[in-house]
Amino acid sequence: MTVKPYPLKFKPEMKERVWGGRALEQFGLELPQGHIGEGWMIGDHPNGTTKVAGGALDGLGLDEIREQYGREWFGSKGFSEKNGRFPLLIKLLDCNDDLSVQVHPTDTYDRLPAGELGKTEMWYILDAKPGAKIIYGLKDGIDRAALQQAIDEGRVMEGLQEVEVKAGDAFYIPAGTVHALCAGVVVAEIQQNSDTTYRLYDYNRPGLDGGLRELHVEDSLNVIAYEGAGATRMNTDDAQAGSWLTIAESPYFVVDKGVVRGPWELSTSADSFVILVVAEGSGSISWGEGESQSVKAGECFLLPATLGSYSLGGEMTVIRSLVP
Repeated sequence: MTVKPYPLKFKPEMKERVWGGRALEQFGLELPQGHIGEGWMIGDHPNGTTKVAGGALDGLGLDEIREQYGREWFGSKGFSEKNGRFPLLIKLLDCNDDLSVQVHPTDTYDRLPAGELGKTEMWYILDAKPGAKIIYGLKDGIDRAALQQAIDEGRVMEGLQEVEVKAGDAFYIPAGTVHALCAGVVVAEIQQNSDTTYRLYDYNRPGLDGGLRELHVEDSLNVIAYEGAGATRMNTDDAQAGSWLTIAESPYFVVDKGVVRGPWELSTSADSFVILVVAEGSGSISWGEGESQSVKAGECFLLPATLGSYSLGGEMTVIRSLVP
């Protein structure tokens, strides 16, 4: 059966986390009971595979779409060369409490689980309570020996940089960057398709099962980029209507912010799919021969590389991701 390409929306995979809450309900998402920290909005991973909601491919998993249509729909660059999966994982995060202090490996780390990738990511802050902050890198002069000593002496937090955040801030977090989201923020996360996280510190708090969560101190110390991995941050308030502002750039993804104020004519290319995350407001995506889909804040769409011309309408802010 030949299926015409159309914007794919998926049923999110919700993940309970000790630091989660109920804030994702503000987007109209249905949450199961518990402390929901992560909504995997577009995922093709053994730990979470999202299924299409609506249209001709309703009910198909992203893995099945990859197998049937991937080479055409994902674009010439739209595959992970290492494991064949969809290359990105798109999440919404509700940080009702502080996340663990953590770091992710690169693709070349020799202790990666079989089939896993490294994890370079970026955050776009959707909402932040007054005074909310994140942990973003080590303080100057902290090397492996100094960090190990701080861990041994129970003062690891003294070596970490804290940054206050607000809605609209963007943070690029290459593998090797020590980081942690803290309480009071809601985030859109675009990342390599990986679920490998090394916890350096977790506040000695119990997990969902009542026991202390596992730490990965040796792996963390091994993969940290002590001289910096190239992390960058950006205030994106200057984004102009009808143009793209690049807010993160890596070998794995390019992420742009766009402000929609009325019709905006766009197009996909044969190189890559396009992912759109609606950060605020509402509007529509139109394509093909008069086809249209209403969209609103918190919704995420995968536009096949073969979609071609499309138009965004309404009044909204969108975050666009593609593979460079």
